[in-house]
Formats: sequence, C-alpha cells, structure tokens
Amino acid sequence: MKTALCFLFLAWMGAPRAPAQTAQAQKELPIAAGPFQPSLGSLTNYSCPEWFRDAKFGIWAHWGPQAVPMNGDWYARKLYQQGSADYKDHLARYGHPSTNGYKDIIPLWKAEKWDPNRLMALYKKAGAKYFVSMGSHHDNFFLWNSKLHRWNSVNMGPHRDVVGEWQKAAHRQGLRFGVSEHLGASFTWFQDSHKSDATGPLAGVPYDGATSNYWDLYQLPAEPGDVGWYSHNPRWQHLWFDEIKELVDGYHPDLLYTDGGVPFGNEVGLSLIAHLYNSSAGRHAGKADVVYTCKEKSAGRWVEDLERGVMPGINPTPWQTDTSIGDWFYNKNWKLRPVSWTIHMLVDIVSKNGNLLLNVVQRPDGSLDPEVEHMLGELAVWTAVNGEAIYATRPWLVYGEGPVQAKGGHFKEDFGYTAKDIRFTTKGKKLYAIALGWPEDHRLIIRSLAKPGDAKANQIRRVELLGYKGKLEFSQTAEGLFVTLPGQKISDYACALKITGKNLKPAPPAE
Repeated sequence: MKTALCFLFLAWMGAPRAPAQTAQAQKELPIAAGPFQPSLGSLTNYSCPEWFRDAKFGIWAHWGPQAVPMNGDWYARKLYQQGSADYKDHLARYGHPSTNGYKDIIPLWKAEKWDPNRLMALYKKAGAKYFVSMGSHHDNFFLWNSKLHRWNSVNMGPHRDVVGEWQKAAHRQGLRFGVSEHLGASFTWFQDSHKSDATGPLAGVPYDGATSNYWDLYQLPAEPGDVGWYSHNPRWQHLWFDEIKELVDGYHPDLLYTDGGVPFGNEVGLSLIAHLYNSSAGRHAGKADVVYTCKEKSAGRWVEDLERGVMPGINPTPWQTDTSIGDWFYNKNWKLRPVSWTIHMLVDIVSKNGNLLLNVVQRPDGSLDPEVEHMLGELAVWTAVNGEAIYATRPWLVYGEGPVQAKGGHFKEDFGYTAKDIRFTTKGKKLYAIALGWPEDHRLIIRSLAKPGDAKANQIRRVELLGYKGKLEFSQTAEGLFVTLPGQKISDYACALKITGKNLKPAPPAE
C-alpha cells in the first residue's frame, strides 16, 4: 500500500472499534472445531510455531493484474481519480474509465513468461525458507480457483491457479507456503470507480464501476459515511469471511497475511483467525502449526507485522517486517534496492526476534528483471556463507550496538549502517556478532564484549569468521573485544563472527 494512504489506515487502527456482531450473526460464521474460540482471551493460547521462528526469511510475490501498466501500486483505484498520473496514463493508453476501466486491464494480464518452479528454485537458493503468494489485492481479483467469485485467475487473465501453482512449486523446494489477503479494504477502497469526471468533456458520465453488472468486481455502492479502511457493513464483513475461508480451506496455507489490523475489529476477523488455527490443529495432532500475521499488536495471539519498518529493539514475541525491493507492483520508474539494503534489514530484524518477508517485484509477464536476478544471486552467495548466524537463531540479551539506532514503526527502513553497527544472534552456546559492513582497517571492535572487572564474565575462548578457515587474532580489554579480520574481504555487505566462551553477557556502556 502507498505510504500516504497507509497513514489513514494506521489512524483508523487507533479509532474505536465497531460494535460486536449479534449472537445471530456469530452463528453465520462457521469455524472448524478445535481449541480456539473467536475471542482475544481464547487466542492467548496460541504459540508461534518453531518453523516460523527458525525460518527468518521469506519471499513474497505481490503480483497480479495491477502490474500490467507497470506504474506501481494501487493502479486499480487511482485510474478513477481524475487528475492523477495513473488516470492520465490510463486515459492515454487504454481509454476513458467510463468505458475502459480496470475490468479491461485484467484480460491483459497473461503471465505468459511465469515459471513458478524456476523462480522458486531461485528464491530457495537466495535463502528463503518460506514463500508467500498474493491471494487477492484490494482490486478484488482472486488469484485462486474460487467457486464464490467469478473474477479470478482461473476464469480470466492467465487462466491459471496462481496460488495453487505457487504452492506446488514451494512444496517441491521444501519451503513453507503462505498467502496474503488484502481483500478486507476493497469494499471502500474501490468506491472511486463509482464516480465520474468532475470536469472536462465527460464530466458527470459515470465510470464503469457504477454499472451494476460489474459490482461483483468493483463492489456495491457504499453506505454514506462508510469510508474507513474496513467497512462497517455486516454484509460485506461476512462476504469477506466466506471468501477468505474458501482460500484457507482450499489451500491450507502455513501462513495467512492480512493487510491491515484484525479485519473489522470484531468477531468476524477473530472468527477467521480461530478457524485458521483450529483447521491447522486438526491436521497437526491438536497443535496449530500455522501463522496469522496482521498489522496490529498481538501480545502473542498472532504475529505482528510492520510494513516497511522495524522494531526499535528485541520484541518479546516473534514479529515480521513486510517490505519490497521496489514498489509493491512493478513500477518502471522505480530504482530497486541494492542487495546491501536487504542484508542489513534481514540482520537487524533477526537480531530483534523478527522475520523479513521481502517482495521480489515481478514483471507483468511473470519474469524478473536481470537486475533482480543478479540481486538474488548475490543474496544466495551471502546466505550460503552467513546463514549459520541467521537461521534457527534467537536474540541475545541485547540486539546490538553501534551509532545507528533504528527507530521502530511502519515506514521506517532507511538507515546508514556501517561496520561499526553490530547485531547479535545466538544458537545453542554460540554467539554471533554480525557487522553491517567490512571495516576499512580490517579491525572490528565489539564493545558489548569488553572485559569487565569480574574475571568470570565474558571469557572468550575462540573467535571465528564465517567463510574464512584461517585463525583470527583477537584481544579483549575494558574497551571491548578487538578482532583483526583477514586481508581478503569475505563480504562487502556484512560479516559474521562466531564467538565461543563462557558467561557471555553485554558489558555496561563505558562512561
């Protein structure tokens, strides 16, 4: 979602919740039998599965018909906003939205070069341990073989079960599989399609979204005042439940991502979460082996997600960042992120008990730009050497040290890290110290591992550099642990030390 408009959603999250549905409405939301009920109290019994905590890194295909114009995110809405760049582009290339709207973009999405098996092999080699397919964006177009909704990728566009093919490819590579749903916001999000130009030769002529024949795509006209991120209309809320339940029941994903807080802030959203957990528990000897993630604080009831942001420190429960190497949908005008940015994000997030879900931007035809394939190759080289310090690790007593202290929250992900910024992870009795760069003088100083007055604390016996077989020289003083790196760089992006010792505890900052 675009940053400016996302702030409207974040403001909504702090607003009072919609009133609870009636008992009668509750009966209309069937959930699988199991240990979880649709209440916050019941969901406190959820425990994040170890596979997710060990995985650390997932790749996301935020991909669909909105990639066709190659103009980035939210095209399906912005083409109906007179004066916007996307409106002007659509008018020039596809025609006026009174006759040629988003419905006419969908047939142009053919995915003719999409090879999910080849891409999944690239993603696994790059270090991904799970993969997430988009299920439906706010455009209300489903990427699965839906029996409830005719606007889906099997009936239209590529005429392929995108979710199903991604899932099979992920399973062939041994990756866990997830789906993202952005559907909850679509009911109010698409209301601009019901409007018309305010000026010009076609002023007052309704856009194609005002035609009732297409309301199953563009949604019905909203009631006056129903303008929030999530609609307060019970009919729409229950429609969302039925459609996402179809997705869950048809594909049994290991992870379900919602683009927003708990949908509708009432029993509707909580019922879907309970159904997801119970369905998984029914297949896994009574224990939910599935992850639900959304952009709302969870107290462990689900996995909190931050869009394009990080936590300021170690979070007590697992969490996730979702971000992208570019715009969310393919944008021909965006400069893509360098691999150094991805690696630094991954290391910082993992040190704070989080996972990174990275959108790898696909072209409309399903292929990747050569620049993206090169980035994945560089990432594969780095994770092959340094993955030991990432996967199946847990946070240390402090997440790190250094001059850059990332401010937590959504839409905060650009930090100028250097080799002076260190992040810590642990695995068993091993401590890993990952420098977010390679020092020019080939010398690292880790002040958290200074030698304190207590002789029994921070007894360091061995320091190794992942990817280097030689012996490292190191010394320990009251200022810190001093390590001399080899003359040959292991990586330009980040290097990981494996430290063995006794009673390793972060030394207090020097006064």
